[in-house]
Amino acid sequence: MEANRRLYTAHIDTDMHIVAAEPDFSVPFGRTSADVCGRNLYELLHPSSPSVLKRHFNRLSEGRCTRFASRMVGLGDEGRAFSGELTGIAVQNTTGLVSGIVVQVRPDDAVTGTDADEGVVNPKDRLLSKLDAQVLEGVASGASTVQLASRLYLSRQGVEYHVGLMLRKLKAPNRAALVARAHSMGMLSVGQWPPRVLPDFIK
Repeated sequence: MEANRRLYTAHIDTDMHIVAAEPDFSVPFGRTSADVCGRNLYELLHPSSPSVLKRHFNRLSEGRCTRFASRMVGLGDEGRAFSGELTGIAVQNTTGLVSGIVVQVRPDDAVTGTDADEGVVNPKDRLLSKLDAQVLEGVASGASTVQLASRLYLSRQGVEYHVGLMLRKLKAPNRAALVARAHSMGMLSVGQWPPRVLPDFIK
């Protein structure tokens, strides 16, 4: 629920370096407060995020807007990706120029306990074979089993086998949940169509 989603706040300069942050800002990223300050914000984000966010931050820095909210994929402890919402708010000095940006990060799943543990995916299970990656890309783009079978030179049973394999690996109950799960873990490209599995997740 929205009420359970914690908001983490930091202040960055126009070069994207974190100059100050609340003590807990480092928590979702699996780092310490000392480790976060001075870092470029993009170092805390999954490689799929900056291309989308960079345009928003450029608009803020140039004074073309005063705030934005966008989807993001952050990097947590042990490289585990998490999804959430990132809000950027321009801070102006006395002359009206942008002197910095307030960044607010709201992770999607701030749940704890057994429900969260049931959804934890073993890091090695996030690595897909090239064929599994192609099947996931097809599912994410809405291709049917028949279309995938034709495209990948597989039987329909072969496609269903690979889909079933990924459903078990990513602990998803159906195809829609599989795509959502892959997105939440940062496996699929952001802001690109058709979606692509990022090289980091292909063995």
